[in-house]
Amino acid sequence: MHGFVSHYTNKLDAKGRVSIPASFRSVLVRDGFEGLYCFPSPHADTVDAGGNQLLNEISSRLGGLDTLTADHDMISTALFGISELLKLDGEGRVMLTDTLREHTGITNTATFVGLGYKFQIWDPDRFKAHRAEAMKRAFGLFGSSAATGASGGTA
Repeated sequence: MHGFVSHYTNKLDAKGRVSIPASFRSVLVRDGFEGLYCFPSPHADTVDAGGNQLLNEISSRLGGLDTLTADHDMISTALFGISELLKLDGEGRVMLTDTLREHTGITNTATFVGLGYKFQIWDPDRFKAHRAEAMKRAFGLFGSSAATGASGGTA
C-alpha cells in the first residue's frame, strides 16, 4: 500500500508539537514532498494533510474548471490560499498553527486518520463521533450493495 492508512493518536508536547506517525512520514518521503501540506477541511472540523498526491488531486479537480472564473478562484482560495506548509523537525514533529488548532479543537492530543491519498488530523473526541457516522454510512452503502449482489439481483 502506497497511501495513508490506519489511525493513530499522539500527544502534543509542551511546545505544541505533535509527531506525525512514522508510517505517514514514510508515505510523504516516498511521495517526494518536503514537509506537510495542510488546510482546514471544507467538510468537517478537521485538517486535510498530505503531500504531492493531495496537491495533484486538487490540481486535477481544478483542471476541470475554467480559469479566471469565480468558481475557480473560490476553490483555489479555499484549497491553496488558506493552506499551510508545515515543516517536520528531525524527530518527525510539526507545530500545529493556532488557525489549524482552532478549526479542529485540538488541545492536548491529535488523531491522524489515513484516507489513502491524504490524511486528516482530528481532535480525538470529534473523530470518535465522525468515525461512528462514517461507519454507519459506509455499512449502509455496502449493506445495500451486498444485499443486491448476494441475492443475484433482479431478473
